[in-house]
Amino acid sequence: MNNKTKYAVGGLAVSAAFFAALVKHEGYRAAPYPDSGGVPTIGIGSTVYPDGRRVTMTDPPVTQAQAVDIARAHIAKDEGRLKALLPGVKLSQAEYDVYADFVYQYGADTFTKSSIRRHLLVGRHTEACRALLKYRYTKGRDCSVRQNGCWGVWTRQLERHNKCMEANR
Repeated sequence: MNNKTKYAVGGLAVSAAFFAALVKHEGYRAAPYPDSGGVPTIGIGSTVYPDGRRVTMTDPPVTQAQAVDIARAHIAKDEGRLKALLPGVKLSQAEYDVYADFVYQYGADTFTKSSIRRHLLVGRHTEACRALLKYRYTKGRDCSVRQNGCWGVWTRQLERHNKCMEANR
């Protein structure tokens, strides 16, 4: 699939490259840990189990296979919401992966209220890419400042922004 050709969102699905990038950014941790915002997280950056329960710091460890299953269930749910939030929108595979990753990290509720979504709904793809850079804060800390302890949040946004802009050149 061409990373510049636009397709109806309803016909897209996250790519293998999306999942590889997710594992790269999130890593795998068997035991629960607090993410950069203090939210209990497990496996491959999952904060919720497939049955809807939130991860707690007292949950038992998960295997890598369980972590993949949990992440895939989360992604499937997120994809359904993402598609519903972008009726009539056409995206390239690269853009779709970027926004699916954003929703995985920040949640569909954040995406719903975002200028990213507003730009996409009116076909302003480059502006939507630029709006990704607004999401650099965690718990009031500006993650674009290395010393604030959340630099990875910012570098992930920069990577999303760069992939998105490349898909729109």
